[in-house]
Amino acid sequence: MKEKLIFDLSHSGRKGYRLSPLDIPERSAESLLPSKFLRKEAAALPEIPESEVVRHFVRLSNLNYHVDKNMYPLGSCTMKYNPKINDYTCDLPGFASLHPLQPESTAQGALKLMYELEEMLREIAGMAAVSLQPAAGAHGELTGILMIKKYHEKLGKPRHKLLVVDSAHGTNPASAALGGYHTVSVGIDGSGCTDLEDLRAKLDDDVAALMLTNPNTVGIFEKKIPQIEKMVHDNGSLLYMDGANMNALLGITRPGDMGFDVMHYNLHKTFSTPHGGGGPGSGPVGVSERLVEFLPVPLVEKYEKEGRTCYRLNADKPDSIGRMMNFYGNFSVLVRAYTYIRMLGAEGLRRVSENAIINANYLLSRLLDNFSLPYPKPVMHEFCLSGDRQKKENGVRTLDIAKRLLDYGFHAPTIYFPLIVSEALMIEPTETEAKETLDAFADALIAIVEEAASNPEKVLSAPQTTPVKRLDEAQASRQLNICCPI
Repeated sequence: MKEKLIFDLSHSGRKGYRLSPLDIPERSAESLLPSKFLRKEAAALPEIPESEVVRHFVRLSNLNYHVDKNMYPLGSCTMKYNPKINDYTCDLPGFASLHPLQPESTAQGALKLMYELEEMLREIAGMAAVSLQPAAGAHGELTGILMIKKYHEKLGKPRHKLLVVDSAHGTNPASAALGGYHTVSVGIDGSGCTDLEDLRAKLDDDVAALMLTNPNTVGIFEKKIPQIEKMVHDNGSLLYMDGANMNALLGITRPGDMGFDVMHYNLHKTFSTPHGGGGPGSGPVGVSERLVEFLPVPLVEKYEKEGRTCYRLNADKPDSIGRMMNFYGNFSVLVRAYTYIRMLGAEGLRRVSENAIINANYLLSRLLDNFSLPYPKPVMHEFCLSGDRQKKENGVRTLDIAKRLLDYGFHAPTIYFPLIVSEALMIEPTETEAKETLDAFADALIAIVEEAASNPEKVLSAPQTTPVKRLDEAQASRQLNICCPI
């Protein structure tokens, strides 16, 4: 099914609005703007009644895939359902009508919300302090790295290397490079966890920090964190945890208690705020006592005035790395995350992680006979399968399986990441999916595996039922190389 452009639906003389008469004197365009900025001709806007406008955009939304339509099994992305109560609170006039430049005295409710959210996030992860300013996960990574850099500079011993475990989140090496560091990879052992011997060999007095993800990107919890923490801190280095997989840890364990010095949270993942399509996101950063003085400014502070509790923004932090974003972060995302945490409470957050872990292990049990599992250990909130078997036996790649899933009404999981798994399918069902949805998704993948064996051409030519059919990837690759030579 194809949908016409709204301009193609336009017919002269049709409209779906009626403007009230002007209640102020009419002025010419020339009196409002210099003539050089005026259009020579009127803008060619579509003329269409309200009913057709609404139907047009409803049809477009039906053609699109979104989290209100079905599950997003994207490993490491934690695309969970977004409760509508979050949108309700975000749209409250006192929040929706705020302006970032208005006086603090008129924004006390917003500042209180930010202060309490910082405190809740601090408690959830066991950190000493939190900044809400970073606008996304990778932005939070960069913020943490800049604080690590300033920490060593203040000690008078700048360092130039960051160690990144091969099973860490994919943005870590890029953030390290953007922060001015040379990145050194640390391998994993046969169990899918950090190779302690390789780590020991690469720790030297020029290593500023080790970056790892826990649980890691193959869904395994790093049990040797106490040994890793001792090795890193004994070396005078710091320990960074990527918080992208916090959905497995809520209420169960805390990175601060493990000895991590800095981590970022993904509010647009763990705490159910919308993301994708370019944002907005939010990547607050929590730190240990070692890094509190370097947090970005301004920070929200609570104080007493004339017997009342008040809140203010404090930018007077001489050792701060400075401002990481205009104003104070993506406030609408903060409101949604605050609502989510308050609605669930401590006990509810723990159930989130418990259910996410149960869902992942149930789904893995359904798929285990049909795919290879490179690291056969109990998984946390996600798992990583390999499509090597289908590629070798039937010439069907993971990419083909992902495209065929679209015909079954499901978004594909993360594919070809992490790089340590050949033909990777990284799947994270989250806690918000019912057993019936998990079974339908598993049934679809199993059916595709059977198709790959009995009728591989059907999979190799997928998708067939989507608005946009199979792309000519070879041609797209040639165009990419022409437009963006790399």
